[in-house]
Amino acid sequence: MEYFVYILESEIDGRLYKGQTSDIDKRIIEHNSGKTKSTKGFKPWKLVYLETFGTREEAVLREKYFKTGSGREFLKEKTTK
Repeated sequence: MEYFVYILESEIDGRLYKGQTSDIDKRIIEHNSGKTKSTKGFKPWKLVYLETFGTREEAVLREKYFKTGSGREFLKEKTTK
C-alpha cells in the first residue's frame, strides 16, 4: 500500500495544510467538503505538493518534518511560484 504526504493551499488566504493519507483523492474531497474541522473554514483547497512512501511510518515522519521550521522553509521553496 502507498502512503502520501500532501500539502494543500487554501485558495482563500494562501495558508498551507500538511497531512498524510493512504487515499489522496478521498482526502482532498473531505477537505473541500468541510468534513475536516481544522480546514473547513478556509476551503477551497488545492493540492500544491505530494510525496509517496511505502509505509505509514515514513509518511508520518515526513509530515512531522514539514511541520518544523526547516520543513516549512523547504515547502516555501517548493510551493512558491
